[in-house]
Amino acid sequence: MGSSKSSSSRMVIGAKQTFKAVTNDKAAKVYVARDAEEHVTKKIIDACNSKSIDIVYIDTMKELGDMCGIDVGAATAAELK
Repeated sequence: MGSSKSSSSRMVIGAKQTFKAVTNDKAAKVYVARDAEEHVTKKIIDACNSKSIDIVYIDTMKELGDMCGIDVGAATAAELK
């Protein structure tokens, strides 16, 4: 509500939080950085595929971090339902 973002959607950032959102059926869409390490993103991608959740690939972790409004890179993020 008091967010400065134009979008009203809530986000979670990071592999653990993203995976939890996907497995608990709370993720509407998942963002994955192409330069993130596969061992970090593989189980999230597999879970998204099994639950038919859209995955949006972002070129770099830095770019995904910027999109999420954080100063560091992010391997994954999820937009919550």
